[in-house]
Amino acid sequence: MQIEKLKQAFSEHFPGRQPTIASSAPGRVNLLGEHTDYNDGFVLPMAIDARITLLGALNGTNEVNLYSLDFEAKDSFSLEAITQTEIHRWSNYIRGVCDLLQKDGYNLAGMDIVLQGNVPLGAGLSSSAALEVATALFVDKLNDLKVNKTELVKLAQRAENEFVGVNCGIMDQFISMLGEKDHALFLDCRSLDYQTVAARFEEAGCTLVVINSGVKRGLVDSEYNLRRSQCEEAVQLLKKDLPEITALRDVTIEHLDLINALPEALRKRARHVVSENQRVLDAIEFLKADNLEAFGELLYASHESLRDDYEVSCSELDLLVEIARSTPGTLGARMTGAGFGGSMIILTAKSAVEELKNRVMDEYTAKTQITPEIFTFKAVEGATIIPLD
Repeated sequence: MQIEKLKQAFSEHFPGRQPTIASSAPGRVNLLGEHTDYNDGFVLPMAIDARITLLGALNGTNEVNLYSLDFEAKDSFSLEAITQTEIHRWSNYIRGVCDLLQKDGYNLAGMDIVLQGNVPLGAGLSSSAALEVATALFVDKLNDLKVNKTELVKLAQRAENEFVGVNCGIMDQFISMLGEKDHALFLDCRSLDYQTVAARFEEAGCTLVVINSGVKRGLVDSEYNLRRSQCEEAVQLLKKDLPEITALRDVTIEHLDLINALPEALRKRARHVVSENQRVLDAIEFLKADNLEAFGELLYASHESLRDDYEVSCSELDLLVEIARSTPGTLGARMTGAGFGGSMIILTAKSAVEELKNRVMDEYTAKTQITPEIFTFKAVEGATIIPLD
């Protein structure tokens, strides 16, 4: 049991002390809605059964003392002057949350914390958001701040944007905090309105498989920024005919004739975002109707749009989708995340998972000389405080 392991580590690294609370937050996969978040659009993530857990207590000082079981490393910082560390970068997510809470006027006391997680690193499953959200909930509870969960989500995102320096959207922190068992989360990235949508994959005899392609996402920063600016440029040109719009979210598939009149690169980028937003809306209806075959077709369509219109896929991800498509029992597959590597998701019948794994290991490895990581995940609840008996 992870909690028992954390308790043992706490007594070893902070002898004579007793932990008082623990918190846990999950990683995520995004089912549909890729590159729509920064266009004020729609996303449909789900929380996965891989989590990061913190356990600890107040220590009566101004120091925060950390021990990570995963990195087998200690770190400490003063609440009076929180700065980034280059040595223990995992600590920056915790430092950032504490820094932003204090800047928002909350009083924090020193803490001793041990932490451990099983969210795969570098696979695009948002281990950073899980750590930020688990930290925000932990620090809030331990210091009796009583900040509501939506505000903690926003704060966790700001910690990554402003302190860590990564320009992420809000989806990852949102689903990590507010996910529900056997549900996806439909999030409007403009209003932050959200609703849970039953994703009865298990009941239907299906499993969500995630494959880390093993391709490092080298182009992602420069290309991500380019895609954002192209989307903004498309909005400015479309405003001549649609003066009310402020983001591609305001453009619908009814405006395809206007989109098709844009210069080629902008046309393709806008067409992806507009069609992807529609796919999210369609997906909700298919999930409500338990029509997983139609939902799976949307996954394939999303991948094709990301490959051809948004141009953020790569040959390895395309190969994985083709292997999945040609394996009996597969309902749908697509790349997930920013692109140029990273992971893909496959919705498949449980009975087909072993054959799919074997084919991926054989065919993908033979063609790429890369051994991929393969995971199966369920939709689980979001961040929670764990009682320590």
